[in-house]
Amino acid sequence: MDVINPELQLASDFVKYTDNNIYLTGKAGTGKTTFLHRLKESSPKRMIITAPTGVAAINAGGVTLHSFFQMPFGPFLPGSEAHQQAQHRKINKEKISIIKSLDLLVIDEISMVRADLLDGVDAVLRRYKHHDRPFGGVQLLMIGDLHQLSPVIKDDEWALLKPHYDTGYFFSSNALKQTDMVSIELKHIYRQSDAHFIELLNKVRDNQLDSQSFQALNTRHIPDFKPKDGENYITLTTHNRLADDINGQRMDALDSKAFVFKAEIEGDYPENIYPTAEELTLKEGAQVMFVRNDSSVDKKYFNGKIGKIVKIEKQSISVKCPDDSDTIVVEKVTWENIRYTLDEKTKEISEKLIGSFYQYPLRTAWAITIHKSQGLTFEHAIIDAHAAFSHGQVYVALSRCKTFEGMVLSTPVSQRAVKTDRTVSQFTHHVSQHLPDAGQLMSAKVAYQQKLLLECFNYKQLHFDLEKLVKLLRQNLNVIQFSGIEAAEQMLKATVDDVIIVSEKFQRQLQSLFVSEDAPKTTPQENEKIQERVKKASCYFMEKLLAGVVGWNNRFSATSDNTQVSKKIAKAASELGHTLMLKLAASGSCEQGFSIDAYMDALAHAEIEFNSQPGTKKTKPDYNSIDIEHPELLKVLSEWRAKQAEEEGVDRYRIIHQSVLVGIVHALPDTLSALLMIKGVGNYTGDKYGAQLAGIVAEYCKTHAIAPQPVSQQAVVAKQKSGRPDTKKISYELYQQGKTVREIAEQRELVESTVEGHLAYYVALGELDVNDFISAEKLNVICKILKENEEESTGQIKERLGEEFSYADIRMAQAYDSGASKNKY
Repeated sequence: MDVINPELQLASDFVKYTDNNIYLTGKAGTGKTTFLHRLKESSPKRMIITAPTGVAAINAGGVTLHSFFQMPFGPFLPGSEAHQQAQHRKINKEKISIIKSLDLLVIDEISMVRADLLDGVDAVLRRYKHHDRPFGGVQLLMIGDLHQLSPVIKDDEWALLKPHYDTGYFFSSNALKQTDMVSIELKHIYRQSDAHFIELLNKVRDNQLDSQSFQALNTRHIPDFKPKDGENYITLTTHNRLADDINGQRMDALDSKAFVFKAEIEGDYPENIYPTAEELTLKEGAQVMFVRNDSSVDKKYFNGKIGKIVKIEKQSISVKCPDDSDTIVVEKVTWENIRYTLDEKTKEISEKLIGSFYQYPLRTAWAITIHKSQGLTFEHAIIDAHAAFSHGQVYVALSRCKTFEGMVLSTPVSQRAVKTDRTVSQFTHHVSQHLPDAGQLMSAKVAYQQKLLLECFNYKQLHFDLEKLVKLLRQNLNVIQFSGIEAAEQMLKATVDDVIIVSEKFQRQLQSLFVSEDAPKTTPQENEKIQERVKKASCYFMEKLLAGVVGWNNRFSATSDNTQVSKKIAKAASELGHTLMLKLAASGSCEQGFSIDAYMDALAHAEIEFNSQPGTKKTKPDYNSIDIEHPELLKVLSEWRAKQAEEEGVDRYRIIHQSVLVGIVHALPDTLSALLMIKGVGNYTGDKYGAQLAGIVAEYCKTHAIAPQPVSQQAVVAKQKSGRPDTKKISYELYQQGKTVREIAEQRELVESTVEGHLAYYVALGELDVNDFISAEKLNVICKILKENEEESTGQIKERLGEEFSYADIRMAQAYDSGASKNKY
């Protein structure tokens, strides 16, 4: 396959230059797997490769659908609990960033993917990318042959799925039906060259064998066939048990010494994806098959190549294959299990090694199941398919053979054994009748670029987010600390006039250019007139955004003691920040003209950058110098209030209102009597917190040379003497008396998490045994995770640990890990 054929070129162009979902199919041996490997090396799009099973994922160089999208096993019904879980299941931050920046999702062996699983993937992608687009707007490349491997659906599962799906096959996915899927069929067969054999295989595949074809096929039935020594025939059977029996009997018949080679397994490498036996038993004289391609420059073997062991040594095994003049000296190789991560420096999707399997790339090969022979090619094979139990099995078995003469049937092929699914036949016939051509490709390329350009200069979401935030501020002026509503409304009007209205006019200009008669019949990227307009537009909108809403947004800050209002404003501000980052990236990418690669890359980097910012979830932004004269003092007072609230287990406003703190910052009361003059500070607050508050103000004034009056010494002494009890110590003493966390919380009218925090303090001091609160097994697991992920927040640690571990468990482990208790117990 040195020269790419027309269908492969068409498939490559549709993947790279359009956003159409693509189903790439073809008969056995048409180069589907090779196409995938080449795409992985050359695609400009940010992509991940997935497959329905672990073995298929390892072979494709990717991960399983279930593991990446955290899908449950079993039926996935629209509207069901599983469907809701997919929409709300927590996915770690790194994986969310990958999804948000993803352009292309490749699914290999798509014929094994059920319709409901594909809809489950759609639910996850919509949640984290574009909720109003199928698959979140991610392009799908689905590779496979429906005539070979089919999805596994039990009768009881189909009873649940039937009301929602026409069939169980992927093409019945409700989400996929909402898209314009392009189907491309690879027609050139590389595996076989005999036209007569290819014709027979096609008739088997399509269930069109007539009596003459059956007769021709069954001329390869040779009863009691015994291959000559060195011919290296492999038997393809329908069931594992049959293959194991044949391999066991042939191995036992050898007189040579048995050697057992144990695989070296590191990290995460599940047993169900082992490429060969963990304990590989081999003998000299055994027939073996290579189970991977030779990665060295010599390329002496490939996956499926068969030979005989001629020598076994301590560090190597020598294998002689038919038609090879030299013996192949085989050494152990490594298979890698990967997961997708984001490179911190480049922000690109990369592969992280999470486990490895180190073993000889061999397996005994007198027999193998038809299922495991998928994707392999054999020079000589004995087909034992009389017990075929699923459609396509006979076709898979026969198509593994390179030549008609190299195939032997242990039993005649009967009409009963050749099973094809009528639904599959109808779908594949439809595909063959609606294959795209170069004209459709050009139309798709133009439409894709036009869509991206219009999206690039569409600022409707910015208008919506900005108007929403300003409206919230205006409606809640009486409960928030914010002094710039007039400036915010002026900025909104300027943004509408200078950005929103102008962008709508520019979009209409673009649409006119797209259809103008004098415009060259090219894509927008190749259209000079369009490119000139785009460059000017990019400069204009970047200037207006940076001088207007971006500058205002960078300065914006508002706080409130009303938790509901505070959360709404923080959420609206975060949404505005997200949209701004995307629109700046999009507009800026066109500074030198529109380029698909530059545009998509800019958006992906912006998504990752926003998602990785530590402050994107901040609920109460700090004040800035525009809003208040002494922002540093307000910050110190706010932190004091937060600490007091946590110790007392109450909301912050129960300590002192935010508006009162602002009043203190404006008046700078450095004495108790001065503090009592502030609106909102009564005798209760003065008695309880007056000395502390006046002390904070006095310290601030001293540091900044503001020359306050001295704080009343009597007030300080009185406060020290009255001495508010140590709340942590009270909880500790009650616990020592035998009370439980819940009982302490009820008695003290605190929430349980506050009491747990009090007790964790004494765990850190070594005065309480951590094992009273958490099992040794859980403690070890949490401490290991904490050590490996030192930079992560408690929430991220909780996400890694799962539902089995509580926040209380983590809190105690953190206390143990950081305190003297490590040495005491």
